Amino acid sequence: MGKPTGFLEIERQVSKAVEPKKRIQNFNEFHKHLSKDDQACQGARCMDCGVPFCQSGRELEGAVSGCPLNNLIPEWNDLIYHNNYKQALARLLKTNNFPEFTARVCPALCEAACTCGLNGEPVTVKENEYGIIEDAYAKGLIKPCPPTHRIDKKIAIVGSGPAGLTAADQLNKRGYQVTVYERDDRIGGLLMYGIPNMKLEKEVIDCRVGIMKAEGVVFKTNCGIEDEKQAKELLDNYDRVILACGSRKPRDIDVPGRQGRGILMAVDYLTAITKSLLNSNLKDKNFAPTKDKHVLVIGGGDTGNDCVGSAIRLGCKSVTQLEMMPELPAIRSDNNPWPEWPRIKKTDYGQEEIAVFNQDPRIYQTTVKEFILDKNGQVKEAVIVSLEPKENKETKRVEMVPVAGSEQTIPADLVLISAGFIGTEDHVARAFNVTLNPRGNVKSNQDYQTNIKKLFVAGDMRRGQSLVVWAIKEGREVARAVDFDLMGYSNL
Repeated sequence: MGKPTGFLEIERQVSKAVEPKKRIQNFNEFHKHLSKDDQACQGARCMDCGVPFCQSGRELEGAVSGCPLNNLIPEWNDLIYHNNYKQALARLLKTNNFPEFTARVCPALCEAACTCGLNGEPVTVKENEYGIIEDAYAKGLIKPCPPTHRIDKKIAIVGSGPAGLTAADQLNKRGYQVTVYERDDRIGGLLMYGIPNMKLEKEVIDCRVGIMKAEGVVFKTNCGIEDEKQAKELLDNYDRVILACGSRKPRDIDVPGRQGRGILMAVDYLTAITKSLLNSNLKDKNFAPTKDKHVLVIGGGDTGNDCVGSAIRLGCKSVTQLEMMPELPAIRSDNNPWPEWPRIKKTDYGQEEIAVFNQDPRIYQTTVKEFILDKNGQVKEAVIVSLEPKENKETKRVEMVPVAGSEQTIPADLVLISAGFIGTEDHVARAFNVTLNPRGNVKSNQDYQTNIKKLFVAGDMRRGQSLVVWAIKEGREVARAVDFDLMGYSNL
């Protein structure tokens, strides 16, 4: 530990965000990151505690505490303090294939478990991770390193999201001949089209994909493997196949008026915006008209927030965001102690940016009862209703049920449904004839093998909708499982 008293003397400092009224004018990343001197000070705050909860990745009370990748956080915090960024990079890459992604989009489970957070502010782990990887890119340290020896075995990976990319990176480094199939026109999956540009600029993905191509990974875009013939060809022509197609079956809502025009799935809305941004800087207008619209977002999670931020940037008139669950407390409650994941109210960038309308867009314990359409079938209003928690006498579970007489009507010209996902898409599962679990995800054993010989699965397609950091974790583990299955041992 470089500075034993650092956590007592130095206050937490994070990157500064461009103020909302300026950043909503474009879709660029908007954080001004710390200088090297400030990063050194933040690294000095790390306590090098005897039990580093930050890197534990253990489940506590139904939620994970600490980093699922088991990043060697105290080690590279100390190296930052000593300005040894090259060695810090080596320790970071030992557990994380793509820190340039997680340093931007991860919710930082590590920081929630930081020992400093028990009686103060946690160490800026995410900020330090960003500093390490961006310093490496600036110095040209992240460059192609093709394997010196090739194994005469071919691996196909279906899906190029974070799980697929990680598995490809690991297996290619081992020497396998790896081909990644992606049904979209660009590589990246969730990273490319599920996360808006202001959270993760797409040049960051393209840069890493370019390095992987130079290392020998073959990428095939516009190549979805979605019928039985394609699936059979893959299984016949490759030694092993990994499914990493994500959990992309969105949860819909079944209320009167749902068939109306202007009611979209959130992921489709975000995908269209990013495609338009990359293809024409939004000039082609190939996305749902948003300017001067009253936008209703159904769902309070990260995707819902991304819809809020995107709609504001596209000039909407107003945004309302519905959340079924009660509003969380501002600070930890007594039954949610450290180092559990803090169940507290989170105000994300989209909600901050709604300040241009002088309002918080969120309405808690509320859902839609009906959509009202105009004579042309276009949604114009929504009838919303309040909810209250009640115990179901049969299941003994608490459910959110409508409050009689609480209905009210609000304007809604554009509705974005962000109610989560309910498993892998049916046609992909049928194509490979894989067994699904009760949650609609592909069932596998502890070694990531499906019920089909030679076929493995990882990421959201296996565990359900989750975080990028978990996808990277599963990509690393499925690569090791495939390597062991083929070779009888693994050094991954």
